[in-house]
Amino acid sequence: YTFLEHRGEIKGKTVAWIGDSNNVCNTWLQAAEIFDFNVHVSTPPGYEVEPARAGLYGTDHYEEFPNPMDAVKGVDLITTDVWTSMGFEDEDAERKRDFEDWQVDGEMMRAAGPDALFMHCLPAHRGEEVGAEVIDGPQSVVWDEAENRLHTQKALLEYLLLGRVHR
Repeated sequence: YTFLEHRGEIKGKTVAWIGDSNNVCNTWLQAAEIFDFNVHVSTPPGYEVEPARAGLYGTDHYEEFPNPMDAVKGVDLITTDVWTSMGFEDEDAERKRDFEDWQVDGEMMRAAGPDALFMHCLPAHRGEEVGAEVIDGPQSVVWDEAENRLHTQKALLEYLLLGRVHR
């Protein structure tokens, strides 16, 4: 919704996912199938989208890139998440080493399309998965994304608890 709010319809656009192929990456891949947009996925070796999951999404809407700079060329949106998700804290030092070339920085944003946005599901670690110049920069819509998530979560809770949507 945040992309729609800032740039209009996402159909036919391209999103670059940079980082770990975690739950958020998988959600982007699912959304691409539903809303008909493309996802470029770039992960360090050993952190790729699992082949079984890749089969769920087909290849019509996503492509993997070993080099993150290739993944972001001309895209409409760059998004990422923390390098060490909950449950993987014991791997933190190894992940920081493995992911160091996957930080979304100013160079990556300049390689994207001229109106590209930056999104992150938060909380973020400035200096790790994203540079401060990006998350605090003019292309970042992370706070709007967080606000939209709050309203979506409230609506989902209402529906799950009451079995209806308030009108």
